[in-house]
Amino acid sequence: MDATDILMNEHRVIERVLDALEAATDALERGVAVRPGFFLDSADFIAGFADGCHHRKEEGVLFEAIVAAGMPLSDGPIGMMLEEHEQGRRFTRGLRDGVKRWQDGDAEGQRILSTNARGYVALLRDHIQKEDDVLFPMAEQLISPSQEANVLRDYARVAEASSCDLSTGRFIALAGQLEAEARTFRA
Repeated sequence: MDATDILMNEHRVIERVLDALEAATDALERGVAVRPGFFLDSADFIAGFADGCHHRKEEGVLFEAIVAAGMPLSDGPIGMMLEEHEQGRRFTRGLRDGVKRWQDGDAEGQRILSTNARGYVALLRDHIQKEDDVLFPMAEQLISPSQEANVLRDYARVAEASSCDLSTGRFIALAGQLEAEARTFRA
């Protein structure tokens, strides 16, 4: 099913940023100098792409199609995915708050940043695995070919409205920048 393939391809880009964020958090905790902007750039990617585009496609398009095909909204996999999206938003706010406090000279800022970065990485890795291995195969069984055409059309609308189509390169470039910078922390 092309509709789930698109989302799984987006998962691979998100995982690149998760790896970079984890490497930067590891480095920061080891006392390596990491610019606060790295974490803000990561939060920008999360808010702009992972949440602002990818999760919008899931919540506003795919999940609605799955519910229309008979899966309950609040109980089961969709309800769990929606709650995890909200938890990811809380971690992202906490990440930004930690950076702000760190930049303002609050000694707790780095700890808050680290806790939220680690929480987000762990949550999203598990979340992606559940979607790729459980929810998306269910969607492929439930959504008819005609419904899939509507899903694909609506994905394009979300991408256009959010300026988040991967083909534009904006978020691919940001993921690449974060990866390249994270490699310097491992050296």
